[in-house]
Amino acid sequence: MDGEISAEELQELLEAKADVRIVDIRSPAAFRRGHIPTSENVPFGELTARIEDIADAERVVTVCPHGQASQQAARLIGSYEGFSGRVDSLEPGIEGWPYDLETDGGTDEQAEETAEEGPEAPF
Repeated sequence: MDGEISAEELQELLEAKADVRIVDIRSPAAFRRGHIPTSENVPFGELTARIEDIADAERVVTVCPHGQASQQAARLIGSYEGFSGRVDSLEPGIEGWPYDLETDGGTDEQAEETAEEGPEAPF
C-alpha cells in the first residue's frame, strides 16, 4: 500500500479523467445502494481470487465503509507479485465521501432483501 487518499484528491482525479481504478470492497448490496462513479465492486472476500483482474492497473484506490478494511485490501493488492502500480485507500471511506454517488436500480423491496446479505468485510 502506498498510502491514503482524501475524498478531495480522488474527486480531482475523477474530474481530470485520470487513469485510476476504484475498487469498492463492500458487499454487492451496499454497492448497489450507492458507490463512487466509475468504481467497480470486488467484495473483500473475492479480492484474492480476482486480484489478477486488477494487477494491470497503474493506479488503484480501494474503498470500504469507513476507510479501515480498504487499507487491508490496498495492502493485499500492493503485495501481489504481478502488481507494480500505485495503490491507496480512500481515507474517509464511502461514509465520508461528500460528492455524488451512483446507485444501481432496484426497488426498495429488493434493497431490503439484499441488505440481509451479511457483513461487508470479515473484520
